[in-house]
Amino acid sequence: MGDIVRKEASSRGIDNHDQGIGGFAHSERQIHGNDIWARRAIALVKSDPTIIDGCRGFSELEVFEREFGDQVMVIAIHASRRTRYNRLKARDRNDAPSNWEEFVERDHRELGWGLGKVIALADHMLVNEGPLERFRENARMILAKI
Repeated sequence: MGDIVRKEASSRGIDNHDQGIGGFAHSERQIHGNDIWARRAIALVKSDPTIIDGCRGFSELEVFEREFGDQVMVIAIHASRRTRYNRLKARDRNDAPSNWEEFVERDHRELGWGLGKVIALADHMLVNEGPLERFRENARMILAKI
C-alpha cells in the first residue's frame, strides 16, 4: 500500500520525504476517510490469492473484510522500535524518517490510524528481529499454513 501512497504523492508533486509522504497520506485520510488507501488498493487486486502489504489502520482492514470476507488473513510483522528505525535508516529511502524524533512521530501517526488494533487482531504474528533469510523462512512457514 505504501507504493500506492508514494505513486499518488509523486503524481501530485509531493516531496519524497517522510513528512511529505506521511503528511500526504494523513491528509488524504482526513479528506477521504481513514480507509482511502485500502479502497484504492482494492482496485489493483487482479487475482486470488493476493498479498496486500502495509495495512496501517483498522478501517483499512474493515474495507478488505467487506470486499473479501473470511478470506482475509492478517499477518502482523513485529520488530522492535530500534530495529525498525535502524532498518529504515539503512534503506536510505528519501521517505524514511531522518532522525529518531521523526521516527517516533511516524509511529504515533500510524498508531493514531488504528495500526495497533490491526496488529492485536492479526491471525498470525511474525517476529522480525533477525536476519532476512530467517524472516523469509518464517514467512514461508506461515504462508504454507494458510
